[in-house]
Amino acid sequence: MIVDRKEISELCEQLRNEGKKIVFTNGCFDIIHSGHIHYLIEAKKLGNVLIVGLNTDASVRRLKGQSRPINVEQDRAAVLNALKPVDYVVLFDEDTPIELIKQVRPDFLVKGADYERKNIVGADFVESYGGRVATIEFVEGKSTTNIINRMKSSDEN
Repeated sequence: MIVDRKEISELCEQLRNEGKKIVFTNGCFDIIHSGHIHYLIEAKKLGNVLIVGLNTDASVRRLKGQSRPINVEQDRAAVLNALKPVDYVVLFDEDTPIELIKQVRPDFLVKGADYERKNIVGADFVESYGGRVATIEFVEGKSTTNIINRMKSSDEN
């Protein structure tokens, strides 16, 4: 379900009251590929509910450059929402998800294994109340950047 940022704190409180373990991850999820699917399946295994913080289009442009995102935020949110492991999608416009992480207060904060613990935004906050930080290995060679580069390369030929 795609939820509004204003609803997320109350929703998470309700989930916690039901005894659910909340897993949170975030990203641009611009062109969904098998690496994303693997990552989301593994993230969901850590708890009962997977919440994905999705960068807005403006946020993606600030992070990735003016040529991104390829897909608009409504489409990216709809695709994520349709994936079995994903329970909730919430958009955030900031450059980092720290404020959203503070609203969600997840039991598990998850990022890809390319992130070192010291570089995971929100890790200190999540661990401050007993939450855990986890990293998930990527599927070799699967990335949105690789897909875009292959597309550009085939256009040139």
